[in-house]
Amino acid sequence: MHFLDVILPIPLQKAFTYHITEAEANFIKTGMRVAVPFGKSKIYTALAYKIHNNPPTAYEAKTIHQILDESPVITSKQLSHWEWIASYYMCSVGEVMRAAMPNAFILESETIISKNESTEIDEQSLKDDEFLIYEALQYQSSLKIQDVVSILDKKRVLPVINNLVEKRVLNLQEELYEKYQPKLVRYIKLHNDYKTEESLQGLLQALNKRANKQREVLLTLFTLTASSKEPVKVSELVKKSEASSTIIKTLIDKGILEDYHIQTDRVQFEGEGNSNVKILTEAQQKAYDSIETAFETKSVTLLHGVTSSGKTEIYVQLIKEQLKKGKQVLYLLPEIALTTQLVQRLQDYFGEKVAVFHSRYSGNERIEVWNNMLHNPEKAEIIIGARSSLLLPFKNLGLIIVDEEHEQSYKQFDPAPRYHARDAAIVLANMHGAKTLLGSATPSLESYFNASQGKYGLVELNTRFNNVLMPDIELVDLADKYKRKRMKGHFSDRMIAEMKETLEEGFQIILFQNRRGYSPIIECTTCGHSPQCPSCDVSLTYHQYKNQLRCHYCGYHTAMPKSCEACGNPTLDTKGFGTEQIEEEVKELFPNHNVARMDLDTTRGKYGFEKLITRFEQKEIDVLVGTQMLTKGLDFRHVKLVGILNADNLLNFPDFRAHERSYQLMAQVSGRAGRSDVRGKVLIQTYNPHHNILQQVSVNAYKDMFAEQMNDRYNFKYPPIYRLVKITLKHKDYNRVNTAADWYAKSLKQVFKTNVLGPEFPPISRIRNLYNKNILIKIPPNQSLLKTKEAIRKIDNSFNAVKDFRSVRAILNVDNY
Repeated sequence: MHFLDVILPIPLQKAFTYHITEAEANFIKTGMRVAVPFGKSKIYTALAYKIHNNPPTAYEAKTIHQILDESPVITSKQLSHWEWIASYYMCSVGEVMRAAMPNAFILESETIISKNESTEIDEQSLKDDEFLIYEALQYQSSLKIQDVVSILDKKRVLPVINNLVEKRVLNLQEELYEKYQPKLVRYIKLHNDYKTEESLQGLLQALNKRANKQREVLLTLFTLTASSKEPVKVSELVKKSEASSTIIKTLIDKGILEDYHIQTDRVQFEGEGNSNVKILTEAQQKAYDSIETAFETKSVTLLHGVTSSGKTEIYVQLIKEQLKKGKQVLYLLPEIALTTQLVQRLQDYFGEKVAVFHSRYSGNERIEVWNNMLHNPEKAEIIIGARSSLLLPFKNLGLIIVDEEHEQSYKQFDPAPRYHARDAAIVLANMHGAKTLLGSATPSLESYFNASQGKYGLVELNTRFNNVLMPDIELVDLADKYKRKRMKGHFSDRMIAEMKETLEEGFQIILFQNRRGYSPIIECTTCGHSPQCPSCDVSLTYHQYKNQLRCHYCGYHTAMPKSCEACGNPTLDTKGFGTEQIEEEVKELFPNHNVARMDLDTTRGKYGFEKLITRFEQKEIDVLVGTQMLTKGLDFRHVKLVGILNADNLLNFPDFRAHERSYQLMAQVSGRAGRSDVRGKVLIQTYNPHHNILQQVSVNAYKDMFAEQMNDRYNFKYPPIYRLVKITLKHKDYNRVNTAADWYAKSLKQVFKTNVLGPEFPPISRIRNLYNKNILIKIPPNQSLLKTKEAIRKIDNSFNAVKDFRSVRAILNVDNY
């Protein structure tokens, strides 16, 4: 008897066991995909995990449906990394598998509906909806659930289908679909019959008499074939000969031309891959040597280089060294927006060796990267991507670069696995015996603390590339400007004067406001009512370009009302401001200049970022207004002025990391200014210019900020001194969440005493109709993390066993950075 443990892409605590034959046991290897039945009628794609001879005790083992792969699609190191993520971040390996594998790899059964031929059906007994489905099946042999949804034009179709199954009108079956389709490109060539000189002459003469167009197409084909040795695409021939595709079809039908298909990669590269790597400056060379030295004794090194110090060039040199040794390099970035600029640079150096992997790529494109990593390693020697690229099948990793390592977007919040890419990268590198380089101008307190404790190597790069001066940072006191009536909209006279001067000199401006939309609050000046989201505890944001009120938490939207819903008066006024309003004000102040904005609303498409960034680089845009997307490592040559319109809403955020994050954001935005010969200028508008963080930003005093923040973290027992596990309870009933949270916290306090905070409602306590309540567990430095998690897991299991709490979701978030 042979049995196979599999990992299913769903949150199960254990692997599930199936029965297999001896032949299957000899063929299956860990990491292959198999289709297995699960539950009553579902079929899942699972991963083969372990073959053994012990039958499961709790249930009868089913047999597997089919084997989907010839060879493993997961490597053993990749699997052990997934297991580490699952155990450290307290989730199941199945959830990591779902996050890691491209969707097209994880086939799921799609229900197929067909007509039951064996019974006589009385059409009179069918209801309207049922008859529509029955009628559709007269013309089609089978339907999918999705087809039924469109036929009935409603979401809830399963009850109707169930009734028809009970009436024995329909049969249901579950089928697996292979979702990945290779991309085929259609090429054309001359038929073999016309390869000889005489036959070709005869053909051209025959066409000369009666088919000029066809003759032209042939001549164009000869020209194309002669000019390049590449095969000729049908689309190219149509374009060059200016003929319609019907003429080409006629030539194929006559047997003069023949078409054929070649499978190609979806992601093509423009880079030549032969430009010479730039020579490092003295400061960069020194930093590079220090990194090499640090790597001799430490496996992780932190590169703390001020903005625009040329960290990327150092990375390129390190990548070159690894490629010489025949190793792979993973280059992690926090934001998809950054990949566009960087991919271009790296392709110029390394050409086809670069592979890109992130969520704006389609499933098929991601599968190609995955397959290249397994079978075509020369096409995937350098992987650039956002956090999910950590989970790919690396063969021989030599170096991981985590750029902008302080970014909070490295932490996954929903769904599980809630991993932190920087920490998981360090573990992955250790498994491969590779090195990790963390780079940032404003490192996170955690990393800088580890470096100052000697756990990581530390390399400082304090001068900007080519010794360009750091920008001059000036704080503008808004309270004073309003009092003296020196404001125009949301711009102080200082800001307007600097903007005028910058634009006159032909430079560009970046304006930063961390709120999208036009205005976050609409208020009636008569009765004070302000429209709220029906599903969340937030006011709706007004988006002017669509004349809509939108909720930024759940996506709810409604048309902007003409009058107040409460008192009926048309006295609606906007409070606060977002990027849209700033964009409009700049257009009014500087009507002759081009203004654009970069936020989630304007960069939704696959190439949304690229278009904006390219336009800004080519100086088609003079003023760019944007949210924090602008802050992340983008490199613009002609920006002289950066304006931060309101620094206070960053500082006054209810989170123990608010001050650290504000410093990082403002220092990063400031770093976009003056990256060439002219010294940049940064203006920060604030009601509180004497605030410590703002003073530290203005003189670029990272170390002072670090010392002061660490002092607070020691005193109040927060990371990096103590570790955190955050537990969030969610349910649509307010009272049930309260009772559940009290029970959970009480159980935790019995074990961890005073190190449990809460339960407490967050600032926004209801999102998508679910009430949230948080409990924080602080873990002292000398307490075993493993035992702590075991204790939490026990309490969580007993919580889920209580009947009343079964419907309450408890979410465990480890290292809640």
